[in-house]
Amino acid sequence: MKVAISGTPGTGKSGVGLELARRGHDVLELSEFVESHLMKGRKDRARDTYEVDVEAVDQLLKREHAGQDRIYLGHLTHFLSVDLIIVLRCRPSLLKVRLESRRYSKKKITENMEAEACDVILVEAMERETPVCEIDTSALEIGQVADAVEETLSGERKKYEPGHVDWSEEVLGWY
Repeated sequence: MKVAISGTPGTGKSGVGLELARRGHDVLELSEFVESHLMKGRKDRARDTYEVDVEAVDQLLKREHAGQDRIYLGHLTHFLSVDLIIVLRCRPSLLKVRLESRRYSKKKITENMEAEACDVILVEAMERETPVCEIDTSALEIGQVADAVEETLSGERKKYEPGHVDWSEEVLGWY
């Protein structure tokens, strides 16, 4: 089974990926794959990001990893050809703290908080023809997030169905 673990930066993807790898899962950080295969495009200076041809990355992954079970990590993995998408979520106010500790610019923090508040990655994932689960990482330790991921991999999807995470009350407090 090929699984995408996606989410806004700061939701816990890298940490849970390390824990899942420690538990024996085959985990690939998409940004490292893109970098090592020289697939990073031009820098978008306005957004402080790099362009990535996700379709080209997807085609290469299909060729290189055919028939292998693998977990892909990254905020673009929900665009890959996978069997399951898991979107990690995090309360925007906590996301702000996490991104500040990484020294993100104020503009980038705001952009990511707004994306999380508006469910951008979840909505993009839901537009695919792939089953989607969402896990709220706000109050969980990394091991608990890994447990939740493993639950979804073993078939427990009901309690992780999209739609149970709602930041609207927090967002309304912004105004």
